[in-house]
Amino acid sequence: MTSEHRDADRIEGGRRPLLIGGITPFSTVDWPGKLACVAFLAGCPWRCPYCQNHILQSFSAAQQSEADLFAFLDERRGLLDGVVFSGGEPLAQQVVIEAAAQAKAMGFEVGLHTCGGYPERLQQMLPYLDWVGVDIKAPWGSYDRITRVAGSAEPVRQSLEVLLGAHIPFETRTTWHPSLLSPTDIATIADELASRGVRSWAIQAYRHTGTTGELEDETVYPSDVPEGLDELFEHFEFRRA
Repeated sequence: MTSEHRDADRIEGGRRPLLIGGITPFSTVDWPGKLACVAFLAGCPWRCPYCQNHILQSFSAAQQSEADLFAFLDERRGLLDGVVFSGGEPLAQQVVIEAAAQAKAMGFEVGLHTCGGYPERLQQMLPYLDWVGVDIKAPWGSYDRITRVAGSAEPVRQSLEVLLGAHIPFETRTTWHPSLLSPTDIATIADELASRGVRSWAIQAYRHTGTTGELEDETVYPSDVPEGLDELFEHFEFRRA
């Protein structure tokens, strides 16, 4: 983890303001079944090669303020179901927990997109959460080659345990590029999740648009999914590119 991320929540004279890279006023795809505003927070400790929000990996990518977000939400009371904190990695900023509490107090439901890299902060945020989407990058033994950060699998395992012990709905999802994950890898991920009691998993076919272009512009199809994986979960979905 870089010094930038270690120091993300330190500021003289009070707490650091929420660093927001952008706000999507209305979305029906970031939280299944909900009409939500999405706040894309700046900062992420990982460097996954397929990231479509790589410009948000640095905290310096912040373009909008906490005041912007809550002024918008104040005008949308009763019109939106909720707000989703996405990124980047929202939990890279400790202050997102306070922001979630504030949104909840305003009457909004709160969703979270996370890589699972901050299990303690996830635990602290649980009282304000109504739904979570957590990324599963690879089989546990192959995690570091996707995130490019040593030891990145263990906090995700801990985050899964936090969610499995909570009483809120969540989904796991895996982005699949054929040069990064094989069908065997996909089957291994399915077995590892199902054995832990995960009930909802989505495979997201790689999308080249918005990435750094490091990977070849190729993707996967439903026919590439090993047979029988859908039977391991109450809800299984293949999301096309």
